[in-house]
Amino acid sequence: MVVSEVIVKILEKEGISHAFGIPGAGINGLYKYLEKAPIKHYLVRHEEAAVHAADGYYRSAGKMAAALCTSGPGATNFVTGLYTAWQDSIPLLAITGQALTAQLGKGAFQCVDIAEICRTVTKRSWCLTNPNAVPAILREAFDAALSGRPGPVLIDLPLDVQNAEIEFDIDAYLPSRTRAPRPPKAAVEKAVKLLDQAKNPVIIMGGGVILARAEKALVEFAEYMGIPVITTYMAKGGIPLDHPLNAGQAGIQVGAVSSGNDLLLAADAVLGIGCRFTDRHTGNAGVYQGDRTFIHIDIDAGELGKIVKTALGIQADAADAIPLLLAAAKATGGPRKRPAPAIPFAEQRKKYVRQPDPVKAVLDPREVFETINRAFDDETQFTTGCGITQIWSGQYQRINKPRRYFPSGGAGTLGFDIPAAIGASVAAAASGGKAKTVCLMGDFGFTFLVEELGVAAAYNLPVVVLIINNAYLGLIRQNQKYAYGYEYQVAMRENKTLMDYVKVAEGFACKAERVFTQAELEAALKRADAAAGPYVVDIIVNDHTDCDMGNDIAHIRHFE
Repeated sequence: MVVSEVIVKILEKEGISHAFGIPGAGINGLYKYLEKAPIKHYLVRHEEAAVHAADGYYRSAGKMAAALCTSGPGATNFVTGLYTAWQDSIPLLAITGQALTAQLGKGAFQCVDIAEICRTVTKRSWCLTNPNAVPAILREAFDAALSGRPGPVLIDLPLDVQNAEIEFDIDAYLPSRTRAPRPPKAAVEKAVKLLDQAKNPVIIMGGGVILARAEKALVEFAEYMGIPVITTYMAKGGIPLDHPLNAGQAGIQVGAVSSGNDLLLAADAVLGIGCRFTDRHTGNAGVYQGDRTFIHIDIDAGELGKIVKTALGIQADAADAIPLLLAAAKATGGPRKRPAPAIPFAEQRKKYVRQPDPVKAVLDPREVFETINRAFDDETQFTTGCGITQIWSGQYQRINKPRRYFPSGGAGTLGFDIPAAIGASVAAAASGGKAKTVCLMGDFGFTFLVEELGVAAAYNLPVVVLIINNAYLGLIRQNQKYAYGYEYQVAMRENKTLMDYVKVAEGFACKAERVFTQAELEAALKRADAAAGPYVVDIIVNDHTDCDMGNDIAHIRHFE
């Protein structure tokens, strides 16, 4: 059997049903066998977009997808997408074409050592030069992507390897099996004991809980223990908004009025599950650590004790650890009773909603997000990439369900938004869910991978792109102003005047409009939500609105 056919059959058996990519001379051997395979392929416009789409697909469906491209610059365009997925622990399979094996290392046309380039942004990467090793390496690749902390893997395929003949029986191929260390019973029991001894414990739900689909189990544990839950940015939506234990988010960019930050500062014990305590969450690690007792459960042993000092670190998948925590709690007593906050968390949050002002001459971008909250239902999926728009989204958007909010968290990748929304929309439609997916981005971010609007139009995907157009590099302007006392090369006033994003969108066969007032915005969002295909709304907002943020969770600057 030809190796390319072997690979396609393995993809099928491993459960790959969707792929995103661009064919080219270096990968056409493989594409020959994709044509008749039960794998739906989406032709993207840029190689980076293929990886972001596969990334968004997994975030929505919880299933891996494949990203495919040719050699040379096609392959190197994968790097940013792989880095984005790596930072957010998103598994996907990237396959790149390559020159002939005999040409490797000889400066041949479009021949680059992509496997070596990608070693630091993937869990594993291979350049396969032995055709007979292909089945075993494919199985190892799937195993690596899904075992432990999940992440992307890359297979680089020289053209002669793609076209080689090997002996292979697909019926004898055993699909990969994921592996995760089981948490020690004694450690789990100690975790519950430490929480019971605390006066003001708090639980941090991280993105790993969402990836493990363990958020319901964690909420049940929190209810039994009577402990409030803080969500990280990557876990947004993991606990219902109206749940009495939902204390909101914590971090240095979640807003000065975050009940999550206040609760964390008052805590004497912290149980973090599926979180990595990275800098956008903790800020100054010394302030964050304080004299609090930290219990950390994470699937990656390398994360335990890396940022904060832990009294107890447990390597385990959230899906395995949380039921054991609940069992240990039940074995040592009934449901715990703790004092409720003087003002319920949900009521605290209502006080800080930015209510839209219908008579303002220029829209306040923070109020725009409240209008977005009202326009789209809980089943709508959202993507966002980087910058001040992403931060406002994190602060003001109300997400009520898990796996509905897909940000580029660790990498902060401009251009992630639209292709990730394409992948998420495809995934939701394939699983029978609501495929409406909304991209939230700034005017500058819109110009990154904007050509992927053509993909949304070609496949008639219900992707809505909302441009929060302040005609600035907003977050960079804020950093220059407050950290350095100057402003330079951040104004892009032409984005409200010379540039016509409506025409850009219409050129990619999308419906589009530009809005200036609250009434226009509300009407446009209704039309966007009702549209069967892609829809772009260019929302003109105030130029100089700042976002709340600080260097540590105790000192968040608030901007009126």
